[in-house]
Amino acid sequence: MIKGKDIIVVGIQAWDIEIGSNCKNIALEFSKNNRVIYVNPPMVRSVMRDQKHKETIQKRIRIKNGEEESLVEIGENLWNLYPKTLVESINWVPIHTLFKVLNKRNAVGYANDIKAASAKLGFKNVILFNDSSMFLGLHLKALLQPETYAYYMRDYLVKVPYWGKHGERIEPQVVKNADVVLTNSEFFEDFCRQYNPHSYMVGQGCDVSLFNDEEGTIAIPEEFKNIPSPVFGYLGFLTTLRLDIELLEHVAEQKKDWSIVLVGPEDEGFKNSNLHNMSNVYFLGRKDAFELPNYVKGFDVTTNPQLKNNLTIGNYPRKIDEYLAMGKPIVATNTKTMEMFKEHVYLADTKEDYVTLIDKAIAENTNDRIKARIEYAKSHTWTNNVKAIYDAILKSSKDSTKTG
Repeated sequence: MIKGKDIIVVGIQAWDIEIGSNCKNIALEFSKNNRVIYVNPPMVRSVMRDQKHKETIQKRIRIKNGEEESLVEIGENLWNLYPKTLVESINWVPIHTLFKVLNKRNAVGYANDIKAASAKLGFKNVILFNDSSMFLGLHLKALLQPETYAYYMRDYLVKVPYWGKHGERIEPQVVKNADVVLTNSEFFEDFCRQYNPHSYMVGQGCDVSLFNDEEGTIAIPEEFKNIPSPVFGYLGFLTTLRLDIELLEHVAEQKKDWSIVLVGPEDEGFKNSNLHNMSNVYFLGRKDAFELPNYVKGFDVTTNPQLKNNLTIGNYPRKIDEYLAMGKPIVATNTKTMEMFKEHVYLADTKEDYVTLIDKAIAENTNDRIKARIEYAKSHTWTNNVKAIYDAILKSSKDSTKTG
């Protein structure tokens, strides 16, 4: 356990982001025993101009103009920093040498804001925890001089267009330069070890308290009364970048006695898919976060029908922990990351496997298996995740001392 330290957390998501965030959960856990500054990404000049009607942007403008404080205490031992410095959007710059100059300039302004906040709170000998901010992160170790620089890789961002142009070149440099690299999957650990031997898979945290139905108090929504059982269900964003529509169509065709229930917002690919023409497929739309356990309870077998591509290959799907916390049987696409769940999840390599494993999952759904799934999900707490992060940081420090 690391206690009594000063920790600066930087990343690619602001504290006021509307969706869940690994980085925010980790920062909250850090703050139980350490002082923490959570630094929002700097405001991009073009975004401020184009989205100035949004309240979140208006708030950043007021802070930039000195009308509101940039450093705000948001919890015990926890502060949120809104950098005043504007940065330029430079991902479009085609020339590497020009990008390097502009990126360094962005990083200097960002670092100066962080230094000012650190000085105000008297932070010393800090641990700098960087959640995937590869461009600015290239220079933060040199500019901030932390005691330990930890880089956290939890998604294959370089396969996303925004990051791809320069990220393929820059992220390996950031990984190599870090004192310790933390990942949430073995796939990313293997990738990072190519550049840095101090790379460790620390797993993933998940707050499954919302999905606790051990007292049987969660009610199945009224919508399920008009849906024939058994139900094969998915909960989450329905996106063609990550999910296999052909697989779902195949399951619906082969399992006509099952209802395929999909809960979540759809991208255009799903909206225009043939799934909407299949009589045993039900789209229930976006639901509020507090309602999600009710919908999982309505599923007889749950699923994560991922495509196998660069976006999903190392992805840790938090929904698996949520399904497990409800004790539900799961059939999911077999990936390297999913192998850690193999004792509790039925892993399919083909669409034909899905059809077979759905029947197997329902047939083998004993009380003992349900209890084992719930206990396994409980082990994936943010406390355990951050303990693994601390262990990796301490291990890398000891190894560096031995070789130094």
